[in-house]
Amino acid sequence: MNTGYIYSISISPSRGQLKKEVTEANIIDNLGIEGDGHAGDWGRQITCLNWSSVYKANEAYHISAGPGDFAENLLIDGIDLSNAKVGSKIHISDSIILEVTQIGKEDHPSIVSRTFGVSLLPKEGLFCRVIHGGKVRKGDLVNITI
Repeated sequence: MNTGYIYSISISPSRGQLKKEVTEANIIDNLGIEGDGHAGDWGRQITCLNWSSVYKANEAYHISAGPGDFAENLLIDGIDLSNAKVGSKIHISDSIILEVTQIGKEDHPSIVSRTFGVSLLPKEGLFCRVIHGGKVRKGDLVNITI
């Protein structure tokens, strides 16, 4: 089990927008992040992405994307998310448990691809439902069980 940390937390009140970074958020059981447009009774309540993927995209495409710019909720650093499978559990701090429900998604023209010319979620995004919520803060430890 590898250990990483929450690099950033980002939310937006509705879908189809770039997300804005916040320092902490409330994750609600089987709903998602309080105040985020993707919260609801479905399998894509929270989206996770590797910070290293954003960094590499910035270098490769000569862009300056930051937290929330790829429409992710949680940027995670220090841990390789590419080994995750559907059913993997992401443990954040002492209490939060997310279950991976989908890896990647259909690629379609979006605010992200129109803004930056590239989108990471279709290939690398981990879409999760909340098994157990709690307060998440930047810097919280993250573990994944495959």
